[in-house]
Order: sequence, then structure tokens, then C-alpha cells
Amino acid sequence: MDTLTPSPPHAMTIAGSDSGGGAGIQADLKTFSALGVYGTSIVTAVTAQNTREVAAIAEVPEEVVIAQIDIVLEDIGAQAVKTGMLSSRPLIENIVDRLVAWGIRHLVVDPVMISKSGVPLLSRDAVATVRTELLPIASVVTPNLHEAGMLAGFPVEDRSAMERAARAIRALGPRVVVVKGGHLDGTPVDLVLEDESFHWLEGARVDTTNTHGTGCTFSAAITALLAHGCATIEAIELAKRYVENALEHSYAIGVGHSPVNHAAPLPARIADLIAQPA
Repeated sequence: MDTLTPSPPHAMTIAGSDSGGGAGIQADLKTFSALGVYGTSIVTAVTAQNTREVAAIAEVPEEVVIAQIDIVLEDIGAQAVKTGMLSSRPLIENIVDRLVAWGIRHLVVDPVMISKSGVPLLSRDAVATVRTELLPIASVVTPNLHEAGMLAGFPVEDRSAMERAARAIRALGPRVVVVKGGHLDGTPVDLVLEDESFHWLEGARVDTTNTHGTGCTFSAAITALLAHGCATIEAIELAKRYVENALEHSYAIGVGHSPVNHAAPLPARIADLIAQPA
């Protein structure tokens, strides 16, 4: 009698589609697969983009987004969920309603507000809804410096401001805040605020312009590792290492900002962890 392969953990991404394959839903699913997680996807918007620009965006009707969430969770379920591009206030409100109704345990919020090419991806009233509706139910939120400034209400341009922003965002409700400091000069460092304690996570700066989708990939990796049962701080640390490794092994696609290499051979610590039964 054949032995069935055990089912891997399940994770869901709720985000926009990137036709260039480097960010959004596509980056999330590649990351889930690389980290040994079965990924499901709820498409909130369809974009026409490549490595140089976002040329067009079409939002998916809210009722279709809700239907996607319900039909997947009632059958497949999810040990962890992440959100990415959520462009409007009603969309965010409806997603929050469904995630609360389904009792999602781990929610990672990547507050995608602007594309790398400078195109706004979140309406003004939607920013307020992220603060008041989405962050209170989040396990982890992962803003970059610009996003942290929008959420906290002041510019975030150095380590001191990162600490103040993390506290301000933490007060909005998420259990853990990760302020990504990769755009600062010097060694790239991220700040984690968990249980009122700061953790500075330093990394190696990789000399490459192949950085499209790094934010999506980071939050997706955290989600996948939480689905595997990792403690939050360990999931964040390993996700940072996964992104660094994907940058180190990246290659040029197109003529703009190429994506990271989601399928690069995993560092031993990550490979060993995901090989263990959940």
C-alpha cells in the first residue's frame, strides 16, 4: 500500500497580482512554495506592470474578493494569512470582517501603499482604515520607512524615529511591529517591537538592483514560517535571512528593478526547520 505524502501547512495571501511575476500574489506563492507551505491566493486587484512601471490597475469587485476568501477557508483553511495590496476602504472593511469571522490566528499585514516606481496603491481614506480596522487584528505588521511614517504620522528617517514609530504603530493594536530600515545608509537593520521590547536585526547589504518584491517576499516568508509553527521573532529573523539569500542569488529580468530569486537553495537552518513535521 502506498504511503501518502503528509499535507504541508497552508497559508493564504490576499493581495494584488503582478503581471511581471516579481511581487504581489506571484511573489507570495513562490515564497510559500519555497518554504514548504501550500499557498492559496485571494486576488484583490490585477495590475499591468513590468520591472519598470505599473501601467494599469483594475480592482476586483469586493463581492468576488469575499467569495474567494470564504470558498477557500471553508475547504482548505489556513494556518496563517498575509495581506498585501488592499486599495480601498470598503475592501479592507470586508476583508477584516471575513478574517475575524473565520478566526484567523496569524495575520501578517504588509501595508503596501506605493509601488517601487512611485505609483500610489492605497487611497487616502484606506490608510485610515488600515490603522483603525486592519492593524488591530494583525499578528505582525511590516512597514518600510515611508509606510511607517504614514501610519505613525511623522517622518521616519533614522533609528530614533524608527523606535518612536514602532511604539505609535504598536498602540494601534498589532502584536508585533517590524519597521524595515533597509533604505537607511549603512548596514541594513530592521526594528522589531514585541512585548514592549526592541530587537534590532542587522543583515548584510547585498550589492544588487534586483530588489523588486522584497517587501512582499519578506512578509510572505514570515507568514509561511508562522504556518510552520515558528515563534514570531524566529519567523521574522529567518524571513530576513530568506530575503537576503534570495537577493544574493538574484539575476536580471527585464531592464528595470528585477525581482529576487525565490527559488534559490535555502540556507541550512531554514531547510532543516521546514523539513520537520509541523
